[in-house]
Amino acid sequence: MRVQFIDPGAFRTELSLQHAALVPDGAGGYTESWSETATVFGFIEPVRASAPFGAGQRHEEVTHRITLRFRPGVGGGMRLVRATRAFTILTAHDPDETGRYLVCLAKEKQT
Repeated sequence: MRVQFIDPGAFRTELSLQHAALVPDGAGGYTESWSETATVFGFIEPVRASAPFGAGQRHEEVTHRITLRFRPGVGGGMRLVRATRAFTILTAHDPDETGRYLVCLAKEKQT
């Protein structure tokens, strides 16, 4: 397996790692509330991928690849926030299985 190297200076974008919590709304439903898990530094790369077809299925669309230093517990459904931009994490994986980096494929949510 080839070991991947990323310049440590590339991790200069400060991001807030957040997880969702469902809060009862008092009418039998729930509202989504986000809580900060950690502040991390990463490298954001714009990419474009989509899956326009799929009867009755969620249509995932990757808009960005965000690389972080490895951190356990990061996964789909969490989000990374930078100022007014929010990136919902679709997948997170260790690209070379060395425990050094974490690559998150994310979709930017328009706010």
